[in-house]
Amino acid sequence: MISTDVDLAVARLRAGGVVAMPTETVYGLAADARDPAAVARIFAIKGRPASHPLIVHLARPDNLTGWASSVPDDAARLASTCWPGPLTMLLPRHHDVDDAVTGGRPTVGLRVPSHPMAQQLLSSFGGGLAAPSANRFGKVSPTTAEHVLADLGDRLDPERDLILDGGPSEVGVESTIVDLTVTPPQVLRAGAISADDLHRILERDVAEASGPGRASGMLASHYAPDCEVLPVDDRDAADSLAAERRGAGEHVGVVDRTDDLVVAAQRLYGDLRDADARGLDVLIVVLPPPAGIGHAIRDRVTKAAAARSSPPSPAG
Repeated sequence: MISTDVDLAVARLRAGGVVAMPTETVYGLAADARDPAAVARIFAIKGRPASHPLIVHLARPDNLTGWASSVPDDAARLASTCWPGPLTMLLPRHHDVDDAVTGGRPTVGLRVPSHPMAQQLLSSFGGGLAAPSANRFGKVSPTTAEHVLADLGDRLDPERDLILDGGPSEVGVESTIVDLTVTPPQVLRAGAISADDLHRILERDVAEASGPGRASGMLASHYAPDCEVLPVDDRDAADSLAAERRGAGEHVGVVDRTDDLVVAAQRLYGDLRDADARGLDVLIVVLPPPAGIGHAIRDRVTKAAAARSSPPSPAG
């Protein structure tokens, strides 16, 4: 089921299958965004609520006009500066975009990924691919093809679907999402492109998210392993808490990658998955400073640590 054959992946997408595709952020579970039945399979495979919108991945910035009803100056500036790359823009949807992609909302999330295999896939396919992360809903996002297979292998049809192996994800956390339908623009999800970066590019204020959830990753609890995740501010606090929990008979791990935040982001989801593989009861994570990609790492760790609700029923 794992392959490097992009032509085969294109054929399966055109036949209504789903393809786990590598991107520079995480692996996405892709389907033809113009095929409602194929998009519905994404929700069923992931167990994702149908009201949660998907991001449409495009090959080039000039593809925007087929998916957004209007392209404001801010969007054009970000597209020319940040694409291909780890940025998703929320824009007014074109009337041709199906409700299944947008969760019935008047907006659509659009992005042009930079991963070479994703670029090859999108260019060969010739259309938009709707793709959330290729994992079960609410769980840890995948950054390798093997992660996808472990999460979804029993839910994919080997005759219809495919996992493209493009190696480990370079960034390791999901794309930044910026809502350009509000003033000032709002960062709905932190990523490798920071609010400071957006402020500098747009030469205007950029706000934190407010109002109702309207994009991927805005739930309070998300990206969660099975073990308990405890964020702390420094290594001394981590060691003290670890000693306390071990004294109570728990199997405890500590992750501190604050010396290199690029590596910390690349390895974050692998560290969370490894904690479950090791059978840990508790994983203590030292939070990085709130700067640059540190914002994204703090966001993901905090959501992994949040109280968890019951999983939703699989959406059809």
